[in-house]
Amino acid sequence: MSKEEALPPKTCEIDRMITKQEDIEKVLAGTKTATRRNGRYADPGEIMVLEGKRFKVERVYRQTLGDLTDEIAIQEGYASVEEYKNAILSIHPGMPWKPQMKVWAHEFRAVEE
Repeated sequence: MSKEEALPPKTCEIDRMITKQEDIEKVLAGTKTATRRNGRYADPGEIMVLEGKRFKVERVYRQTLGDLTDEIAIQEGYASVEEYKNAILSIHPGMPWKPQMKVWAHEFRAVEE
């Protein structure tokens, strides 16, 4: 998706983007700098607040599960794609892991106060 291409409307609000305590702790520790969701939860430039700390969404784009690499899994706070896949499937029992399935990637960084 090019920068000029308009994003579709969000399907959820940014405050619902990261809600699991384990993921919140990873974000606060700086070991999670991206999240992938079925829907679009944020616009680039939007601010997410977790436990009083602010994080700015830098990029929002589509990708397929088949595009995931170990480097991307590390952004998600996992050591490998396999570890990330197992974590996602444990959260969503019965969900098939289809390489062609599209997800929304949201990349963010801490905002210095």
